[in-house]
Amino acid sequence: MQGANLSAVTEFILIGFSTFPHLQLMFFLLFLLMYLFTLLGNLFIMVTIWSERSLHTPMYLFLCALSISEVLYTFAIIPRMLADLLSTHHTIALMACASQMFFSFTFGFTHSFLLTVMGYDHYVAICHPLRYNVLMSPRGCACLVAWSWAGGSVMGLVVTSAIFYLTFCGPNVIHHVFCHMPPLATLACGDNVSTAAMGVGLVCVTVLLGCCLLILLSYAFIVAAILRIPSAEGRHKAFSTCASHLTVVVMHYGFASVIYLKPKGPQSLEADTLMGTTYTVLTPFLSPIIFSLRNKELKNAMKKTFLNKLFLHSS
Repeated sequence: MQGANLSAVTEFILIGFSTFPHLQLMFFLLFLLMYLFTLLGNLFIMVTIWSERSLHTPMYLFLCALSISEVLYTFAIIPRMLADLLSTHHTIALMACASQMFFSFTFGFTHSFLLTVMGYDHYVAICHPLRYNVLMSPRGCACLVAWSWAGGSVMGLVVTSAIFYLTFCGPNVIHHVFCHMPPLATLACGDNVSTAAMGVGLVCVTVLLGCCLLILLSYAFIVAAILRIPSAEGRHKAFSTCASHLTVVVMHYGFASVIYLKPKGPQSLEADTLMGTTYTVLTPFLSPIIFSLRNKELKNAMKKTFLNKLFLHSS
């Protein structure tokens, strides 16, 4: 972080949605409702898994960890974004910007690692059912979750250190709703900016593509195993256990590829802001809905848990 101490810039200005002044109140109400629903949906999932003993299995342990990472990821970005939508003062201190970048990358990469671990869990359950209890022991599952969080923290630290090691000597206007790496890299000055930005981008893309390829590999083996099941009912049951995870993976990497892999044009600042917000707000909003509606066991457990609590309070 030595470059940060030498920077002439001590704060940044987040442009965000100021280019859409007449829509800011509508955006605020929409994003607030979506954020509250995201928190509530993930809280329901966590409470249900915690209170229902039948869900104390590796798959739901990973889902609970995924919900926690999603809550923390949105908390790192959305409250500040909502405050900016109601305020005319959009400045953020340099260290606050670095903290936001660190936590958003940490929880974002943790989310990707956990999705990869969940893919491996489905692979073991379907392709090696007799060895499942050995391969997915409680200690092994705890280690996979811990390594996912550790990996996310390392990626957050690497990205943030590389960007804020650079010198920022002006301008200080960030064309985004939060302190994101690509728009920040364009504000840095010095001979090593392009090298640092390219290196960070390459590391991020490599890690994300690695996670995506591992998930695809898991599902290649899963599909091959499902096709060998003789009964249609057995094939349907095996596939239904993976449907919600696969849907979230497609959504997660689909939005990410549109944002990070599309060519950058000179007129794409507003489009980048809208797409970045879609990824930040819409993906976490849809995730608990998909897991709740597509997973019959979780849906029944949620009904049982919260209906029982309602009946206890009313009696």
